[in-house]
Amino acid sequence: MNKITNEELETIKAQQSTLQTLIYDIGLLQTQQHSKLHEIAQVNEGINEHKTLLEKKYGSININVEDGTYTEIEKEAVVENA
Repeated sequence: MNKITNEELETIKAQQSTLQTLIYDIGLLQTQQHSKLHEIAQVNEGINEHKTLLEKKYGSININVEDGTYTEIEKEAVVENA
C-alpha cells in the first residue's frame, strides 16, 4: 500500500484545519454584517421618525448638529411662464 509521509500528512491536516477555521470565520463575519445592517436600518428608521417630528414642529429646517441652531429652508418661488 502506498502512503505519504507523516510530515506530509500533518501539513495537509494543518492546511485543512486552517481552511475550515477561515471558512467558519467568514460565516461568522457574514452573520455579524447581516446583524449590523439590520441595526443600521433601525437607526435610520429612528432618524426618519425624529426628522418627521422636528419638521412638524419647526417646518423645513437645516440643523447645525454642533450647536443645535437651525435655519429655515426657503422654498423656491414657482415662476409660471406666460
